[in-house]
Amino acid sequence: MHHEQRAQTRALLRARGIDIAVFAHPHSVTWLTGFAPPVQTGRHLFAGAPPLVLYAGGHFTLVIVDAWAELAAVFGAEADGAVVTYLGYTIEQPIDGPGELRSSLELGWLASAARRARIGIEEADVPVAVLALLTNAWEPLSAPVAIDGWLTPLRRVKTAEELAKLRENFQLADVGHAAARLAVQVGASEIDVWCAAETAVQRAAGCRVPLGNDCVVGYRENNIGGWPLDFRLRPSDSLIVDLSTIRHGYWSDSCATYVAGTPTAKQAAIYQVVAEALALGASLLRPGAVCADIDLALRRLIAGAGYPVYPHHTGHGVGVSGHEAPRIVPYNDERLAPGMVIMLEPGIYFPGETGVRLEDGFLITDDGAVLLTQHDKTF
Repeated sequence: MHHEQRAQTRALLRARGIDIAVFAHPHSVTWLTGFAPPVQTGRHLFAGAPPLVLYAGGHFTLVIVDAWAELAAVFGAEADGAVVTYLGYTIEQPIDGPGELRSSLELGWLASAARRARIGIEEADVPVAVLALLTNAWEPLSAPVAIDGWLTPLRRVKTAEELAKLRENFQLADVGHAAARLAVQVGASEIDVWCAAETAVQRAAGCRVPLGNDCVVGYRENNIGGWPLDFRLRPSDSLIVDLSTIRHGYWSDSCATYVAGTPTAKQAAIYQVVAEALALGASLLRPGAVCADIDLALRRLIAGAGYPVYPHHTGHGVGVSGHEAPRIVPYNDERLAPGMVIMLEPGIYFPGETGVRLEDGFLITDDGAVLLTQHDKTF
């Protein structure tokens, strides 16, 4: 599981002279190990810290609270991987996740790690107490190196294993959209539509699946995005449903705009322009294409049609995050490469009245792009 990711990381650390590394950002942890905490309501109540990945001697050790041991068993069986757990919940003594974590590290991984080494740490995400424990245990050859963001460039191009997880998520998002379309009726609320999509997704997956992002009726003053509330659909109201699923630690993304009843002439006109912009963007996706050029082309099309240009990105990557590099934005001169997964999402908005956004996902191939989303985006 995730062998290619660890091989890339190992090569990067060796090239930069790092002997020991501590990864704590949740995206780094999932990308390196395939492990994603099954938590939708915040951090684990009894954990001493978020999951950590410790690197030394070419091997990676995942450190987690014991409640997640079974979920991490696959990674623990890897030749270059190991799992260290510590006591979380107990009735035999006071609960002390931080103390149990500290004891586990002192008796295990720290005891075997080299004392004289060059150390790299994702400083922004390592808890202060853990950071002190780790750095005090060694006699580093130099000051610890901040390695925050080092893995981000490696995450741009997806492995076959990652693509399989992303495809499953896109299929779940398609299921959610089909249910949302049926639920868009006069008198229904935003939250009614959202719950229909969520129920369909979780039934299809056979488990709880976190969902993002937006479900907003057109007459909201801020009708670009937001969480679903009790705003009710009136005849010919538009509803933007921007739906992500998060399964196996990976995100899908997608967007369609639905109408309760018959679209107005204005809605039909702006839908046509947004659909043309999305099709134009899809035609520009190929290796070597410059992100800023794609962004400019879509904005020019919408402006040329006489409509206000959307104030958000034209697109972005997805993976262990719902929004990651490369970004399709005006400033970004990065070029696309085979294996990247790109979302495109142009829109036209009239605050307090109506809006349309459409979004598809694409896999960049050697000679173009393959559509990954299959949801029905027609009015």
